[in-house]
Amino acid sequence: MQHTLEVRAFFFNAKTDYLPYYKNFTMTLNSEDSVEKILAEVKAQNEDFAYPTEKLVFKINDLVVLGSETVGNVVNKLGSSLQIDPVLSYRSNHCLIINDDDFMEKFDMLEAYVTDEDKAYYESLYALHYASETYRFSHDYIGDAILLLAHRIIKNNPEHKEAILEIISDPYDGLAACEYENNLFNAEFHTKEIDELNAMMEQTEKKCILDKVNEAMSKRALYSFDKENIEGVNVACYAGDSGLLDEIHEKITENGGKIIHYPRATKLTGVSLLGKQDNLAFLKAATTLLNALDSGAELLVVAKTANMEMLTKHFASIQKRIGREIPLPLISVKEFEALCNKEAVA
Repeated sequence: MQHTLEVRAFFFNAKTDYLPYYKNFTMTLNSEDSVEKILAEVKAQNEDFAYPTEKLVFKINDLVVLGSETVGNVVNKLGSSLQIDPVLSYRSNHCLIINDDDFMEKFDMLEAYVTDEDKAYYESLYALHYASETYRFSHDYIGDAILLLAHRIIKNNPEHKEAILEIISDPYDGLAACEYENNLFNAEFHTKEIDELNAMMEQTEKKCILDKVNEAMSKRALYSFDKENIEGVNVACYAGDSGLLDEIHEKITENGGKIIHYPRATKLTGVSLLGKQDNLAFLKAATTLLNALDSGAELLVVAKTANMEMLTKHFASIQKRIGREIPLPLISVKEFEALCNKEAVA
């Protein structure tokens, strides 16, 4: 089967360009073609385009794919309008060719404790390393791949546990900054390993009087929704990992609201980072709220109780972290359903 693709490709040359830019291309490829052929066709149409000939991984519509992935699989999942980017745009030297020195530099941190099999395992995590969501918020993050290697070493050689944990324990860019959420085209789930590492750290929550002060400030900073129903209102849903996005969107439509779509509707907001890396947690939450607001939302329905508690309890700190007010009313699913039923919420 053939597919006509509309491709928007990333261009940047560190030697000549100040900022990256995009160019548009149209091409027809077969389902069984590898996605590398998309890049070859872009190169054929514009010789300034460049991509690596080894370790080929790049982003299509914000998901990291291997060069061997088929066009058919990509079209089935993402459609025929495709945006091509390097795995991390800020590491681009020339279009999709990146400076990937950081990958093995991270490995060097644990090299004294690894076997040849461990090294081969780490090298297999190349795509996963660059697919980490945390790199959007912290360019110095230690990386998901090195954390998985650390977990493997400790599991196989527990006598190295304390030394390994010390290496990955940087309070800003180490394990504390990891809220596992990968952006691989073929998703891999490693939350269990990260949770086990966190348990090994034996981190304890630190409570202080400032918590109560922050809660009080957040209550005053929150915006209320004063209308009796959502008819004609631009409503967005923050679903996170709840799986409720489609269900809530359906209810918005049924009750006369206008659905606002925004990219971070199913991303994580930093709940698991609270008490470990509050600064990063608040940045992720603020980025999500601003994404909804700037997409046109007048009301945000928050699907999960834990997310609602985090956003409302720390709202003042979230605004402070981003340096901008976020005039967006937040309501829980319970409040949303009551609003749809025109009932008062106790």
